[in-house]
Amino acid sequence: MKRTLFLQAPSFDGYDGGAGARYQMKREIKSFWYPTWLAQPAAMVGGSKLIDAPAHDLSWDDIKHEMDERDLVIIHTSTPSFNQDVKTAGLIKARNPACMVGFVGAKVAVEDEKSLTDAGLAIDFVCREEYDFTCVDLAEGKPLAEIDGITWRAADGSIVRNKNRAVIEDMDSLPMVSPIYKRDLKIEKYFGGYLKHPYVSFYTGRGCKSRCTFCLWPQTISGHNYRFRSVAKVIEEVQYVLKNIPQTKEIFFDDDTLTDNHDRVMELAVALGELGFGKPGFPVAWSCNAKANVPRKVLEVLKANGLRLLLVGYESGNQQILHNIKKGLRVDVARQFTKDCHALGIVIHGTFILGLPGETLETIEETINYAKEIDPHTIQVSLAAPYPGTFLYKQATENGWFDGSDHLLTDGGNQIAQLSYPHLHATVIFDKVEEFYKRFYFRPRKIGSIVNEMIRDFDMMKRRLREGVEFFDFLRRRKEAA
Repeated sequence: MKRTLFLQAPSFDGYDGGAGARYQMKREIKSFWYPTWLAQPAAMVGGSKLIDAPAHDLSWDDIKHEMDERDLVIIHTSTPSFNQDVKTAGLIKARNPACMVGFVGAKVAVEDEKSLTDAGLAIDFVCREEYDFTCVDLAEGKPLAEIDGITWRAADGSIVRNKNRAVIEDMDSLPMVSPIYKRDLKIEKYFGGYLKHPYVSFYTGRGCKSRCTFCLWPQTISGHNYRFRSVAKVIEEVQYVLKNIPQTKEIFFDDDTLTDNHDRVMELAVALGELGFGKPGFPVAWSCNAKANVPRKVLEVLKANGLRLLLVGYESGNQQILHNIKKGLRVDVARQFTKDCHALGIVIHGTFILGLPGETLETIEETINYAKEIDPHTIQVSLAAPYPGTFLYKQATENGWFDGSDHLLTDGGNQIAQLSYPHLHATVIFDKVEEFYKRFYFRPRKIGSIVNEMIRDFDMMKRRLREGVEFFDFLRRRKEAA
């Protein structure tokens, strides 16, 4: 077995773009997702190690010694971090010329040959499709020509594209990732603005049946067929977390849309309830991603068995825009869903996107008013980001909405408004994000709810004060980037 290192390389200060982030940028407040897509193959390769440099504030000088005894380094990359990751790969090669270096991630999955060409001799291969078992083959020393799902550079310099890797159908064949978190990561380094701290997140399944045109993972790696682990296997990992990472206050199930399969999510919730979730005095809550169309009867079962929060992608308050992005969601259904969550005491973190196809000043106003009306506890407002491999990228390049470049962030890691329309310039869309945040949060009702939350919990008071400072710093950085 090759001595293997899985690496999220050093990047922007505070950059949350690791192998678990659905879109990559420096967030409004301190936030880091677990590098789950690296932890998974790390759990399958004996003797391997995982380093998540951004979350642990590690520089190249901090980690360079780790390269000396490695035979294989697998780096997760993304469109925004690609050039920096190439530099890191070059440093690895310079320090340890015998080491094989390759990239994984959505960027190289859809632009495999281009990525190899652009990276030059810094990397030897890239992995496409689901790459868990691909990494196992690489670590076991299987000849590159015989490994499904890679594109690689041959000895004569030519680029070879092997056949596709088959989709993983048996999700129970994948081991738990939480032991890798415990072994290689500092749990306290991972933050989510809407999650209790410390939290742990992992996937119970992959794939999403929705066809949202902007969404990266289903269109590039995981696909649209929702494949999932058995409830027994999920509960096994939950029990591991409870026993071995006892500081955990919340478990987040990071499936794209855990609630799509109503029967399974209710079965999972009941099993969690049997562990104690939702019972008075039980110290851990659980949360997940959801579409804003979950029936009340399902929500009732989830809430009764410990569900605390749902992360909900509303995207827009305009029905035509939801049609344009193939969201598969009706605004009236989302309104009722939100009312049901409020009535049941389920907290909502709502996400919205400005600048999607069909956006106008009027639809932005409609979405801001919609967010204020439905009133999720917290929100995230993003700019439409056309990542390579998504339908939105194809649509935007064909219509001339942007130049097709990979410049999605400023040099400091802040998001740039890339899409610009004849009737709505990118600078206007960019400015509207700040207006959205201010009009949502700077309301007496919202300020009152945040203050009450702080009064009830001293730890929450310290956290909200820190986040307030970070949020205003985020607004300042946006102004500097404009």
